[in-house]
Amino acid sequence: MTAGKAAGAGGGGMPRAIADYLGMLGVLLALIVFFSLTAPNFLTVRTFQTIANQAPDAIVIAVGMTFVLIIGGIDLSVGSVMALSGAVLGVGMAQWGWSLPTAAAVGLGVGLLCGAANGALTVRWPIPSFIVTLGMMEIARGAAYLTVSSQTQYVGSRIGVLADTRVLGLSLPFLIAIAVVVVGQAVLSGTTFGRHVLAIGANEEAARLSGLATGRSRLIVFAACGMLSGLASVILVSRMASADPNMGTGYELQAIAAVVIGGTSLMGGRGSVVKSFFGVLIIAVLGYGLAQMGAQDPTKRVVTGAVIVAAVIADYYRGRMRR
Repeated sequence: MTAGKAAGAGGGGMPRAIADYLGMLGVLLALIVFFSLTAPNFLTVRTFQTIANQAPDAIVIAVGMTFVLIIGGIDLSVGSVMALSGAVLGVGMAQWGWSLPTAAAVGLGVGLLCGAANGALTVRWPIPSFIVTLGMMEIARGAAYLTVSSQTQYVGSRIGVLADTRVLGLSLPFLIAIAVVVVGQAVLSGTTFGRHVLAIGANEEAARLSGLATGRSRLIVFAACGMLSGLASVILVSRMASADPNMGTGYELQAIAAVVIGGTSLMGGRGSVVKSFFGVLIIAVLGYGLAQMGAQDPTKRVVTGAVIVAAVIADYYRGRMRR
């Protein structure tokens, strides 16, 4: 498949793309209407501010995961890489007196290195990314515990100021996450690199024979996903005002779920950063609404899992219709 055809598979013609976006928006609005009618005090400005201000880390990770899935890979290490980046950031600020900019830069660097290692291993040897990132998940989580000596690092207002900064009621991290979504979608749909990513996901061997640097693109995608995990750690540590080695647990599954709900194919070659953003919001609204209805955590997990399975089935039929 050529890069042009792959781009078409990723976004389709303008009418189809608009229909997809409207469909995602429709699902989100339907959930809001449902919970407004069934959950007390759901339809308030405070509810939407809370959802928006708690979602930035998940949004940022979902952007990286979107690119990984589009190239036909998977990254199970994002939550653990997030914990390791946060651990280094927390120790740097709490024990070594680093400034916030320095600690944030180092946190992003740690994530970048972990992601680059994932990419390099999948490029150098024909090992499934599932196995490579599963190994990195254990390595990074263990390294996070070792970095903080299994103790939560309390940073306080020195980093909490980031989450506390508001613009029109929205936190600075949420605005940063929106910027990441905009940049990610622009790269995917408006650059040569984005077209290469779509082509590799659609048919890597054909892309290689066409002269595309498939290994380099794969390396960049995994490195970027790792760096975005580092950025997510900065956001989460700022909200918690502390770094916990357990942070990020389950984020890999949450990110995959959001991206799949957003219509990105698990087989690669098709996806949208903006629709992954909608996927994160759908999961966030679903979780918050069920909590307001009094649903216990097991019930929320059952409902969320059912939504994910339904999204995968819908993606299967959507793929058949496009053939």
